[in-house]
Amino acid sequence: MSEMAMSLMERIDADLKQAMRERNETAKLALRGLKTALMQARTSGEQAHELSEDEVIEVVRREAKRRKEAAEEFERLGAPDRAAAEMLEYQVLQQYLPQQLTEAEIEELARSVIAEVGATSLKQMGQVMQAVLAKTGARADGRTVNQIVRRLLSQ
Repeated sequence: MSEMAMSLMERIDADLKQAMRERNETAKLALRGLKTALMQARTSGEQAHELSEDEVIEVVRREAKRRKEAAEEFERLGAPDRAAAEMLEYQVLQQYLPQQLTEAEIEELARSVIAEVGATSLKQMGQVMQAVLAKTGARADGRTVNQIVRRLLSQ
């Protein structure tokens, strides 16, 4: 396991212990769920393996996305208290993700990729998306990138 992934895993462990000491139920619940997801990722496949930094970040992103989607669904169903609880857990998990790019930064990057590729229509969206996502990595949500690329190619 890389040193950064180890330090991220150690930070998650330390923060969980701190949340338990402080009786911070929201952080404790979010971090326990994250640790469970990390353990499942580590033991999935043919044999157990240590997770790389990118794999740890991907698990954190997936868990954060689940919380956000659950909050949106609870809001839609008229359960604002449950939605608020999910959003608090989402905010706890956001601390472990790289700083996200702004929409303006994503748009600037997408414009440069569109120019590089020479894309002129939505038919080339897959090609543009692949290049933009490769450049943004963990710093941008795929849905946001998709919306921006679609808007730029539709103009």
